[in-house]
Amino acid sequence: MPFKSLNIIEPILKALHEEGYTTPTPIQMQAIPIVLQGKDLLGCAQTGTGKTAAFAVPILQLLLATKTNDKKRKVRSLIITPTRELAIQIGESFKAYGRHTGLKCTVIFGGVNQNPQTSALHTGVDILIATPGRLLDLMNQGHLTLQDVEIFVLDEADRMLDMGFIHDVKRIINALPKKRQSLFFSATMQPEIIKLAGTIVHNPAKVSVTPNSLTVDIIKQSVYFVDKGNKNALLLELLRDEVIKTALVFTRTKHGADKVVRILLKNHVKAEAIHGNKAQNARQKALSNFKAQTTRVLVATDIAARGIDVDDMEFVINFEIPNIPETYVHRIGRTGRAGAKGTAFSFCDAEEKEYLQDIEKLIAKKIPVVDNHPFPLIDHNPVKAPRQQQGRRNSGLTRSKLSENNKKKRWISNQKTSW
Repeated sequence: MPFKSLNIIEPILKALHEEGYTTPTPIQMQAIPIVLQGKDLLGCAQTGTGKTAAFAVPILQLLLATKTNDKKRKVRSLIITPTRELAIQIGESFKAYGRHTGLKCTVIFGGVNQNPQTSALHTGVDILIATPGRLLDLMNQGHLTLQDVEIFVLDEADRMLDMGFIHDVKRIINALPKKRQSLFFSATMQPEIIKLAGTIVHNPAKVSVTPNSLTVDIIKQSVYFVDKGNKNALLLELLRDEVIKTALVFTRTKHGADKVVRILLKNHVKAEAIHGNKAQNARQKALSNFKAQTTRVLVATDIAARGIDVDDMEFVINFEIPNIPETYVHRIGRTGRAGAKGTAFSFCDAEEKEYLQDIEKLIAKKIPVVDNHPFPLIDHNPVKAPRQQQGRRNSGLTRSKLSENNKKKRWISNQKTSW
């Protein structure tokens, strides 16, 4: 079924054709007609399923149909998303799909000088893509109002909650007009997500694509059991294969990402890290270098990786297994996009086996194991770190003393670990 069958207008069809889009994805086929009817939407879909076009295309068409002749453009559509990278990617999509519409969009996020963003707002925009913190900051400074918003999108709602943005989101919702069209997207639908959705959408149509089956069907997955101390050596061994032109590598912490980059650079593999401690211009430069393939390996934490959208990126490597199963789906969803080939390698040490079992339960599939590699898992029962055994040794302490010790341990741990 071509895009034309969804009653999309010619200026947008032309842009989609120029972007190489021919057939809508399942989420686009379901969502676009609903949004064009002006209904609220509750969507369950992960990144990599074509979700951005599923709301961007109909929003552009609806705004164009009711375009005003006001001298100054007003913010008529607001898209809220959790990370800077994702906000930028959504902004690029709106500009690409709307290049023949005459509609204007801008992106605002923190970590950079606000002056270019406020200048764009004062000039006037139709569509605003924003992260919650910077949006509220500029609203408080009087640089914009949300009173003219006709269509509101909350994207990646589950990640919003994970990152602690719930109160910011509620403040933004309270600033919106009561009469509006609302679109709510989340990769998962846990009870707290459904509760939040109930405060935003009213009598919504519901669409869902099954991210787990998409993951299984499209992406070639494999797991390497390896001792924690040999993961760097295994990564270098895999990168000896010239077929891997670029690879996105995931770690759980910022410190871990930087450490992997240092090892790769020491071994003459061009690598850069992208995480929350990096300045925004450094993150954008690293991502641009990766897209241009001048950087071979991009090492990322999960939050920073939201919104990374690189054409034809085939390889994702889980240097560390995520402790949240859904995070695995998000990670490997960076590859295998729009039907392209995707390959995901995962390094699993003995302490991560439980995480792997949770992932396999979620995706309802056993991930194939690669046995014939130079660094097989030897230590199947590593000795727990001292701080993990501390509770047993403290079993005879009073409750108040134990609480005091725990506070000290948490403080020490926070000094040593950067998340």
